[in-house]
Formats: sequence, structure tokens, C-alpha cells
Amino acid sequence: MKTRITELFGIEHPIIQGGMHHVGLAELAAAVSNAGGLGIITGLTQRTPELLAREIARCRAMTDKPFGVNLTFLPSVNPPDYPGYVKAIIEGGVKVVETAGNNPQKWLPALKDAGIKVIHKCTSVRHALKAESIGCDAISVDGFECGGHPGEDDVPNFILLPRAAEALKIPFVASGGMADGRSLVAALALGAEGINMGTRFIATQEAPVHDNVKRAIVAASELDTRLVMRPLRNTERVLTNAATERLLQKERELGAAITFADIAPEVAGVYPRIMQQGEMEAGVWSCGMVAGLIHDVPTVQQLIDSIMAQAEALISGRLAGMLRPTA
Repeated sequence: MKTRITELFGIEHPIIQGGMHHVGLAELAAAVSNAGGLGIITGLTQRTPELLAREIARCRAMTDKPFGVNLTFLPSVNPPDYPGYVKAIIEGGVKVVETAGNNPQKWLPALKDAGIKVIHKCTSVRHALKAESIGCDAISVDGFECGGHPGEDDVPNFILLPRAAEALKIPFVASGGMADGRSLVAALALGAEGINMGTRFIATQEAPVHDNVKRAIVAASELDTRLVMRPLRNTERVLTNAATERLLQKERELGAAITFADIAPEVAGVYPRIMQQGEMEAGVWSCGMVAGLIHDVPTVQQLIDSIMAQAEALISGRLAGMLRPTA
């Protein structure tokens, strides 16, 4: 399949693996890239630029295909060593960076000078237009369905994607609710040039997370996610568990007076315990509503092959068959 996204990033299929904390390691990124998509290493999961450089080198040893690095710019009193991370990305020969969080403008000149393509993650059209105006090459448009941070506008992809298509000149991919060939064909029909999948890629054999995490996703329905941290205007969609329900109870009890310190036991430093040790009640963790469409744990190759086969069958078969022949 040829789209502006496959051409921009030099990939076979218009499928990008989302940057996910303690999931986007070299094993998964390389598997996605080897299967024809664009794998993404999550930069800030590596605690230092030196560790990121090592992870990039590990990925390079596992694939000769393009892969990217996610770099999330967070508001922080003691920010990460962003100059060091950017240096590691450039020196590692990475040619695609997925940025997220705060405006990446100050980092674009160095990335651009190194020939790196930048795709910025946005949850609204206004933010996507800003990213386009500062020189980003593409956008990952995140609908309200997505796992992680869906923004504060609550616009689902059936509206957000056509609006992005109306407004943007640069290509974009659809993120949030993407699981299979139906997702890909729908996203293309709504104006996207591909899809970004997060939760779906966690439930694969190569995803470097505990089997308990994969089983939880397969067992979940589309009704099993919750929105937390909304009173702090840092809304996150997570899978429900005991920690999630405790956090929501605190939000109800404390109301507008709630602070991050009140919920720290449920959210601070819990990802290694969940993703690596499989302690499913240790805290809250990002998961999309798309869990309701995930019923198995295939290899990454099997997943991407099935997506492309289903998409091709839908486009050339079911949809084409709906057209009335003209006289």
C-alpha cells in the first residue's frame, strides 16, 4: 500500500507503533519495522541519553529497516536531559522522531539539520495546525478513544479525522481505536494516510511486557477503561483495576482541591512493576478502548500481515462490490 506516510518514512505498510512507556523497547520496535511498519523506541523509558544510545544500537542490530524514537516533552521542575536525548538520536542515525507533549519547536532545527522527519502527536486540530506551522512533517491525530492522554476536548476519531483532513496540508495518521484492517480502511476513508497503534501492539508475542498485561488486554471489553486525572487537566485513559477505582474515589472526595500528591501512590513509578513484574493492581496504566477488539496475542508479523490482508479484501472486495455498475 502506498500513501504519503509510507513514502515519507520509507516503510512498506502505513502502520506505526506508538511510543509507550516501558513497552517501546528495541525488541518490539525491531519486530514492527521488520514486518513492514514503523517501530518506535520510547525515549524517556531509557533513564539517560547513554541508555537510549544503547537501546538504539540494540534495535539497529535487530533490523535494517527504518525505525523511530518517541520523545515526549513534559513540563517539569527538573526536566530530563533533552539535549542529551536529541544528541543520542542524531548520533544513532535515527531518521524518524515522534514528538509528544509540549511544543517541540526548539528541538526541530537540530533534528531537521540531521535529516530527521518529525511526526507530532496531537489531540486537536488547533494543535495539529500549530505543529504544521512550525515545520513538523506529519501528525499523529489522537482521538478520544486512545489509551494514554486523549486531551481535554473529548472529540472521537469519526469527527476528529475528517476535521484534520479539512485543515491540514501535511499527512497524518489516525491514533486511538486502531486494531485491524477495518481500522486502517476506515482511517484512510476519513482522510488519514495510515494508523498508529499502541494498545494492539502490547498484545503481541514480541511486546516486552509480562504475560499478565497481555492477558488483561485480551480479557477486557470496550467498557473497561476509565478516565483519570481529569480534575488536574492531565486526563489519561487507563484500564480499570483496584488502583484505578481508588484514584477515582479520591477524585470524587477531594474534588477541585485534589493535587498530584494525593494520587501519587496510584501513578508514580508504577510502570516497571506492572509491565515487567506483572503486578496488575500496582497502579494505573494506559490502555485504549480498542481492548474490546483485541482477542489474541499474535506475533507482530502475523498481526501486520492480517491487517493488510483484511484491508485489501475490504477495499477490493466488500467496498468495491457496493458500487453499482455504470451503464
